[in-house]
Amino acid sequence: MKKITILFLAVFFTTITFSQNSEKAKNLLDEVSTKMGAYKNMYIRFSQTLSNEEAGINEGDEPPIRGAINLQGEKYNLNYLGNQFIYDGTRLHVINHEEKEISITDGDLGEDDGFVYPSKLLSFYKEGYNYNMGKLENTKGRSIQYVTLNPIDSNSEIVKVELAIDAKTKHIYKLIQTGENGSKTTFTIDQFKKNEDLSPNFFQVNKEKYLNQNYTID
Repeated sequence: MKKITILFLAVFFTTITFSQNSEKAKNLLDEVSTKMGAYKNMYIRFSQTLSNEEAGINEGDEPPIRGAINLQGEKYNLNYLGNQFIYDGTRLHVINHEEKEISITDGDLGEDDGFVYPSKLLSFYKEGYNYNMGKLENTKGRSIQYVTLNPIDSNSEIVKVELAIDAKTKHIYKLIQTGENGSKTTFTIDQFKKNEDLSPNFFQVNKEKYLNQNYTID
């Protein structure tokens, strides 16, 4: 009877600790989302790297993929993988400058694949994840708090997401996604600006301008 009581107490206190840890992680994510989301707009320049130890691919083996995004509410202007993605709040325009093609679709970038796109940094965690506080480490003189997010969907292609947060500024510093095949995709924010003066049509596409340059618009 005594052993059963001790076991019950151990499970009970472990459950409480886990619940408190999860709540603390969720509160930190909400704080970050609220603070960064309150800015009039944001500019984020980032680098993306890929690693997979099982496949013998180490971080740094290949040069990083670089990109940049301007965010204002739900609108964004993203330069990534050689394309420009402009979302005006209603429709998404994907501009392929190399092929001189523009495709237009209703709605935002899809989320069915579980991939966290740069435009979703402040909102992706709100549905479909469990949370846990991770390690706290010093990076280049900055105190960085990690939060681990595990998808609730057991069939998700993403098995874990780690958000690295600057404990002082409450800004996102890095995002690491681990796929079911062991690959890790890391987004690191290299430059951050807020509340810039943007033109009223910054998140719009001037179709006439591109047609004059012989772009094809779908």
